Amino acid sequence: MNIMLLGSNGQLGKELERKLSIVGNLYSFSKSSIDITNYDAIKNKIKLVKPDVIINAAAFTAVDRAETEISKAYAINKDAVINLSKIARREDAWLIHYSTDYVFDGLKSSPYFETDVPNPINIYGSSKLAGENGVIDINCKHIIFRTTWVIGKDGNNFAKIILNLASKEKKIKVVNDQIGVPTSTSLITKVTLEFISSIQKNMQWSSGIYHLTPNGVSNWYEIAINLIRLAKENSIKLTISEVEKIKTLNYPTIAKRPLNSLLNTKKLKNKISFELPDWKEDFQNVAIEIVEEFKTA
Repeated sequence: MNIMLLGSNGQLGKELERKLSIVGNLYSFSKSSIDITNYDAIKNKIKLVKPDVIINAAAFTAVDRAETEISKAYAINKDAVINLSKIARREDAWLIHYSTDYVFDGLKSSPYFETDVPNPINIYGSSKLAGENGVIDINCKHIIFRTTWVIGKDGNNFAKIILNLASKEKKIKVVNDQIGVPTSTSLITKVTLEFISSIQKNMQWSSGIYHLTPNGVSNWYEIAINLIRLAKENSIKLTISEVEKIKTLNYPTIAKRPLNSLLNTKKLKNKISFELPDWKEDFQNVAIEIVEEFKTA
C-alpha cells in the first residue's frame, strides 16, 4: 500500500510520519517540499506516487491570524482540500482529512454529534467547514476526523506555551469556561493507523465524518494545572505561584472561541478495536514528553 502524507512538518504530521511506515510505503511531503494550494503540483505528485491513501495533515491553524489572513486560510483549508478531493476521486484513492470542533458555535449544552448542524463563529472554523463540505460534495472515498485541542510533542501548542509562561511568570490567567478535552497527536495517529489497516483487510469504514477525542470533560484551566503539577513532579524549575481562573469574556481574543468543544465519539467507538482513553491518561503521556523536552532545552 502506498501512503502519501501532506503536511509532514506540522505538529500532527510529524507524529504521523513516525508511525505510518508500519502500515505501508510512506511518501511524505512537508510544506516546503510541496505547495498544497498548487493544483498542478499536487496532481503531478499524486500521479507519480500512485497512493492508495492520501493523508492531509496540512492546515492553516492560526485561529486569530485567520481573521485577517482570510484568503490564505480559505486557500489552504478549503481550496486545497477540494483539489485533493477531485484528484483522489479521479485516482480512486482514499482521502483522510482532519477537521475541528470549531465548525460548531459551542452553544449546545451536550457533546456534538457528527449529524449536528455546524455554525462556526470564526474564520478558521468557517474555512475548515468549507473544506469538509468540499470533500463531501465531491464524494471521493474519504474519512474526515474532527478533533479538539490537539497537543503533541512537536510544534507549538497550549502545553508548551503554559510551561514557558510558568517558568517566567509568578501568576498567569487561564480561562475555565471553555469545556472540551485535549487530544494527543499519538491518539489521532493510532486511530488513523487503525483505519488504514481496515482498508488492507478489506473492511474499510463508510465514508464520512468521525469525531475523534479521548473521553471525559475538561477546560483550559484544569489542563494547565495538571501540566504544572507534572512539571514540578519532574523537577522542572518554575516561578509560577498562582494560576487564576478567568472567564472567556475577561480574556479577549481576536477570534471568538466556542464555549463547548465536546464531541460525541460513539460513531468512532463502534469502528475501532481499542477503548478510547480518558483525557487525563492521553494528556499525561504527551505531557511527559513535553516536560522532558523542556527540561533539556
